[in-house]
Amino acid sequence: MDFETLKSSSSNFDKITKALEKNLGPEDQANKNKYQDDRLWKPELDKTGNGYAVIRFLPASNNEEMPWQRVWSHAFQDKGGWYIENSLTTLNTKDPVSEDNTRLWNTGVDSDKDIARKRKRKLSYYSNIYIVSDPKHPENEGKVFLYKFGKKIFDKISEAMQPQFADEKAINPFDFWKGANFKLKIRKVDGYWNYDKSEFEGVTPVATEDTAIKAIWAKQYPLKPFVDPSNFKSYEELKEKLNRIIMGTRSTETVETVDLPQQVNGKVKSTNVVNSKPASEEDDTLSYFSKLADEE
Repeated sequence: MDFETLKSSSSNFDKITKALEKNLGPEDQANKNKYQDDRLWKPELDKTGNGYAVIRFLPASNNEEMPWQRVWSHAFQDKGGWYIENSLTTLNTKDPVSEDNTRLWNTGVDSDKDIARKRKRKLSYYSNIYIVSDPKHPENEGKVFLYKFGKKIFDKISEAMQPQFADEKAINPFDFWKGANFKLKIRKVDGYWNYDKSEFEGVTPVATEDTAIKAIWAKQYPLKPFVDPSNFKSYEELKEKLNRIIMGTRSTETVETVDLPQQVNGKVKSTNVVNSKPASEEDDTLSYFSKLADEE
């Protein structure tokens, strides 16, 4: 899709609305600086424990149809360390963890159900965003990033696209011209990040001139690689790793294997990044994955 088609089509609102309905189901990066990917933007809390930023969700990138991609993943710890992998259920194929969780749940034994709950899959979405305001990091303002978010924020998007009340008008949050800025408001509630107070502002263009809008669009990242089968491990590889984690086969050091999407020639490439470090550094790793849980 070229820029003029993008403008005239209002970002394919009908198409992405239908895709939105499909997403509402019943469960409705090279390693740098400790797992950081410079393309990914993450909000931060201030000293009071609150977070605030204004972002703009962007439409589909050039040659793509959807402004988001969703990915299922698992992150849990057992005798052999951490199992942190994207789930093959993202691709609508069988996944060893999901299969084993079904087996455990069907036993009817409470302890088995507890294990299945601990290993349950997590839903994440990836979109391109434009940073309007970032008080913690003003250097990010005016830049395009990838944003990984969970179901709570996706629900906010859904409500904007499909409002529940007659006095509310549906908007396409991903539209450059008829979309709206999103005020991201984060509080800590019972130890977890809470997004209930987040909201969309009124409809405004992301910029006043089409030349500026086109410049933003040109900086967006491709999203299809997040669901490209070539960037997922095979069923056999995942099954072997799951068995190793459950059985406790590990070295004397704390070894974490983390798959982060790495951008190579404009495409995200999955790379196994293995970090062997003394057990004294394990708290940093645990803290990182605790933050992942907070983001849900």
